[in-house]
Amino acid sequence: MTASLPLHDESDHRPGSPLSGGVHLDSTAQIMNRITTRLASRLSLVSRDGTPRPARPALVLVAHGSRDPRTLATVHTLIERVRELRPGLPVHLGHIELNEPLLPDTLAALGDSEAILVPLLLSRGYHIKQDIPDMAAAADARTRVAAPLGPHPLLVETLYTRLVEAGWPTTMTEAERRESAVVLAAAGSRDPDAALDTGHTAHLLADRLGVPVLPAYASAATPTVPEAVRTLTSRGRTRIALASYFTAPGRFAQECADAIPGITAAPLGAHPLMAHLILHRYDQTLATTPAHRALASA
Repeated sequence: MTASLPLHDESDHRPGSPLSGGVHLDSTAQIMNRITTRLASRLSLVSRDGTPRPARPALVLVAHGSRDPRTLATVHTLIERVRELRPGLPVHLGHIELNEPLLPDTLAALGDSEAILVPLLLSRGYHIKQDIPDMAAAADARTRVAAPLGPHPLLVETLYTRLVEAGWPTTMTEAERRESAVVLAAAGSRDPDAALDTGHTAHLLADRLGVPVLPAYASAATPTVPEAVRTLTSRGRTRIALASYFTAPGRFAQECADAIPGITAAPLGAHPLMAHLILHRYDQTLATTPAHRALASA
């Protein structure tokens, strides 16, 4: 039997509580999980008296968009994993820019159907506060907007597994720990809330790893990755790795990786825990946020 996935709020995270069972499920557990999920999905369509329940809102995954084809491939893989986890739930994709379908087009195609918008974004910022609500308002859509994916313990576990995949040791001597540190590389934003959210993730990852984790940014904020490396080196941290706090490969992720002399982890990507987190944000919003029709003045 594997450990259950920690879908609690960020504040419930306990340092040193790995998700080892959830990261590498054995085949029997995977099969049982799929059977249970599909049964629960079907039962949820019928009320106790046998009458059909109202249809649940669609899940619209809101991606930023990118010119890098690897980003779109990652998003499509994530959507397929979400659909596998929640059969029967309508799952759609809408982009803020650069790729089709754009979010307004996706919402227009849904007509009067209600949707929960789950941003494929890791922190608060302009897209969360302005772009997504404005697009929903322009489409005159019945929507609820979920919180960004981060900070959350599932993101921390994904970052941890990506570091281990890149060669981060799962055990260290005390001497090695005193020499080690991680730079958490993120895209960056001028919104101070984005820095707070990234800093929170860095704190959770530091608790998970037992070494300092310093946030750094590819643009719009400081420190940069080279600056973070210099800071950590000046503190005697000579074994520095990079945790890539990006949803998919791209120019920013590559530039940050190139600035690190040591281990460089892959971006979060389509890790299975990301699909679980997307559904968690959907369920969280469904349970706590009243439905409303977006207004142009909102």
